[in-house]
This record gives sequence, structure tokens and C-alpha cells, in this order.
Amino acid sequence: MKRGFFTIMSAQFFSSLADNALFVAAVQLLRTSQAPEWQQAALVPMFALFYVVLAPFVGALADSMPKGRVMLISNFVKVLGCLLMLFGTHPLMAYALVGLGAAAYSPAKYGILTELLPASQLVKANGWIEGLTIASIILGVLLGGQLVGPMLSPWLLALDLPLISTNIDTAPEAAISVLIFIYLLAAWFNTHIPLTGVPLRPLPKRVWSLLPDFWSCNRLLWRDRLGQISLAATTLIWGVAGNLRFIVLAWASVALGYSVTQASALQGVVAIGMAVGAVVASMRMRLEDGPRVITLGIGMGLLIILLIFIDNVWLAAPFLILLGALGGFLVVPMNALLQHRGHNLMGAGRSIAVQNFNEQACILVLGAAYSFATGMGLPTFAAITAFGLVIAAVMWLIKRWHARNCVVHREEIERLLEVARNDKMHG
Repeated sequence: MKRGFFTIMSAQFFSSLADNALFVAAVQLLRTSQAPEWQQAALVPMFALFYVVLAPFVGALADSMPKGRVMLISNFVKVLGCLLMLFGTHPLMAYALVGLGAAAYSPAKYGILTELLPASQLVKANGWIEGLTIASIILGVLLGGQLVGPMLSPWLLALDLPLISTNIDTAPEAAISVLIFIYLLAAWFNTHIPLTGVPLRPLPKRVWSLLPDFWSCNRLLWRDRLGQISLAATTLIWGVAGNLRFIVLAWASVALGYSVTQASALQGVVAIGMAVGAVVASMRMRLEDGPRVITLGIGMGLLIILLIFIDNVWLAAPFLILLGALGGFLVVPMNALLQHRGHNLMGAGRSIAVQNFNEQACILVLGAAYSFATGMGLPTFAAITAFGLVIAAVMWLIKRWHARNCVVHREEIERLLEVARNDKMHG
């Protein structure tokens, strides 16, 4: 890997670590204030909100300045969201601002890979970044659980700064204070990301002119015979992964009677499976192999339904590892193929913004539907069953869609796959 790749990985690790720990702290903050369960479930779509709203602009922003600088600014936006949460802003609103920072961060994080590395290393790079991101998820949810738990929180609350009154009186608030420093550490790594030398694309004077450009890019990727399948599959898988964060917490509370601290460990178990699946995929799969793994998405949906029959943690742990592994193995080659097609069609930043828009819109829609269902009184197990059925059905439709493409547009599909193979050999 080229110089600077591991600096990017370090910045991504600590920023993602804080993101995932903050989710656990925000859930606990809502629970301690006796907020209804639908508000806790709504944290997931609120985080996704600005990914969708700002998608036409953040890709162009990532292409208009060095991507390390975009990542630096984004981390400071996340710090601002944490500060607002500490000083009385409703957690849903403050967490949405953290999502704004993440929305600006993502096109730069992924886009810089296509600028720094040849196509032949994209699958390997995606394996690295997804594996490291998943490691940060594992450690992040564990860290968040421990920061709000009975072992660390009393010690954090006992700390006092001379002559300064912080008004930090609860375990979640103490946890959020610690996470601010982790975001600042990620920002320090951002300052050491090297320039890639790729020409910048200045933002237009009238920012609203980006809307037709974004929709044109979105339409272009959806019309591409390989791009549309990889975009549909990754959109659905990340929609599932985003909402599993809360679903596992809700299921563990009902099925096992677990607290947030205990349930956060099970979130980490899912992430372990995703890490294993991502690493195996990075070693075994090629760029052009992405569409072959779509069937695994159907299996993910069906496995989610089986979760309601498990009430023993010793059975739940390997089951959740398997569930995560299927997602990790599926998303790495599909992500790499999507990045390759997007980079060739419209440029790195814009293609990642289109990808984020679709993936986060899926997270928002699925999360809003789950939150609405629980708010209307649907039991947790029934909501999980409906969630799993929708995932399996939609992934089956994507599989049928790709099969039809291969029949009707066989020559075009073969040509695009040949382009991917040639770029891999000459990258």
C-alpha cells in the first residue's frame, strides 16, 4: 500500500470508534431520561438524515478540496454535536448534527482510496478499511457500554476540573465528554494525510446548481448494468447493518433481559462476524466477482427472523457472528465494484456521495419504519420478523434483476466485466 494509506486508516478507526461509542451513550442518555422506545430507535434514522439531505453537495465538496482537510472539518462538526448533547440539546437533534459530520466525512474517506490506489488494490483496500471499521465498531460499542456502565462511570463522574463547573452529572454525559477527545485524536491524524495530486474540482458559485448534477450522477449509476446491481445490493446491506445496531439492543433487552452495557457486547459480536467475512472476501474475491454473492443477502434476511427464537447467549453469540460474516463477505466485493464503476463514470467523490445517499436513505426508511412500528405498539419480535422478511424479499428481487440483465444485456455485462479485469491487471 502507498504512503499515507495507514494514516487514513488510523483517522478512520478513531472517528468510527467514537461514532459507535456515541450511539451507545445516546441510547443510555435517552433511557435515563425516560424517553419512549421509539425515540431510541429513531437515533438510527436521525444519524442518516443529513446523509440523504446533503448528498448532492458533500460529494462535490469532497472533490473541491484535499480530502484530508474535508475529514478534519467533519470531525470538528462531530465534536460540536457532542457539545450540544452535553449542554441540553435534545439527543436526537444533536446526534443528527454528528450525522452531518459523518455525511461529509464519508465521500472523502472512500474517495481518497480511488485517488491513492490503483484499481487492482481496491478490493484489498476495501477489505482493510471495512475490517478496520468493523474493529472500531466492536471496540466502540464495547467502549460505549463500559463508559456508561457501573465500573467506569462512577470514576469518570468523580473527576473534577479546578475552578471549572462542567455540569456533567450522569454516566452518559461523562461518556460523551471522553468521546470528544477521541474525535480530536482522529482530527490530528487527518492533518497528516498526504496530498494525492489529483486535480480538484471547484465548487460552483451557485451551490444549487449541484442538484441537477447530483441527480444526473445518480441516474447514470442506476442505469449502468453493473453499477445498478452493486448499488442496489450495497444499499440494502448497509440499510440492514445500520438498523441492526438498535435491533440487537432491543432484542437483547426482551430476549435476554440485558442492560445497554451488556447488550453492547452483542453488537460487538455481530461486528466480529462482519470483520471475518470482510477479511475472507478481500482474500478470496476479485473485483468482477461481486454479483455472484447476492444470494447471501437473502440468507441474511432469513437469519434475522431466526433471531426471535434464541433466548440463550451461548447460542446467540455464534449465530450473530454468522449473521455478521454474511454481511461482511457480501459488502466488500460489491463495494469495490461499485467504487470502480462510479470512479469511471463520474469521479470518486460524486460516486461515493450517490452511494451514501442511497444507502443512508435505506437506513432512514427502514429505521423510520421500525421506529414507527414500535411507536404504534408492535412487539419487538414481530417488528424483527417483518424487518427480516422485507430484507429477504428485496434481495431476492435484486437477484432476479441481475439474472435478467445477464440474459437481455449479456454482451454489455461481459464488456463491463472485461473493463474491470483489465483495470485490475494494469492498475
